[in-house]
Amino acid sequence: MMAAETKIAGKKTVADWQKLKATLVVGGDSGPWESAFEDFFHERLRTRYLAPIEVLRHIPDKNGEGFSIVAIQCSLIEFLGSTLQGKCYRHSSELKGEKPGEHEYCDSKDMFVAFLASAVPFKSTFSRRLAREFYTGVRCGLLHEARTKNGWTITVRSGLSSIVDVSNPKNKIVHRDNLQIAFHEFLAWYGDELPADRMLQEAFIRKFDSLCEH
Repeated sequence: MMAAETKIAGKKTVADWQKLKATLVVGGDSGPWESAFEDFFHERLRTRYLAPIEVLRHIPDKNGEGFSIVAIQCSLIEFLGSTLQGKCYRHSSELKGEKPGEHEYCDSKDMFVAFLASAVPFKSTFSRRLAREFYTGVRCGLLHEARTKNGWTITVRSGLSSIVDVSNPKNKIVHRDNLQIAFHEFLAWYGDELPADRMLQEAFIRKFDSLCEH
């Protein structure tokens, strides 16, 4: 368990989470769940992902900061997917040949692809095949080699609302600002659903408990 004073969402600490958790009842009063979403989930995303992305988005020169932006967005995709499922990541070396537990995963690709292909609003754009291509060409390219691969490029945004443009297989485009808009749409959906959805609530507790353990 992390130290009680360790910050996990803005200024909110492990101790703050334990205090709020005591008021959370799966299927119970929506009020504490609304606080959980706003004070812990949204605040963690705002301080660790969304606000830094906004700083990068407003760099005036447009000389390649899109690589940093999309790299952060790709990290966010996996976090959101694992939160929806209430799972924590374990590296295969930690498992020592054993299978992951019921609420653990060791395959980032499966988590990444599952989120894009099933979550609002991403599922309207990503089939599992396209999500796998995005994972390999964009996520892995950026995080491992600081480049995009397999014909993928990054632009600021298009005149349309599309997250990606794959009309030309040799020049597949990620519209970084449109991807950011999609994250905000997801947050609006999740904020509405969490106070009433028992499965999301159970997963939320598991995820935040896991964040406080290591």
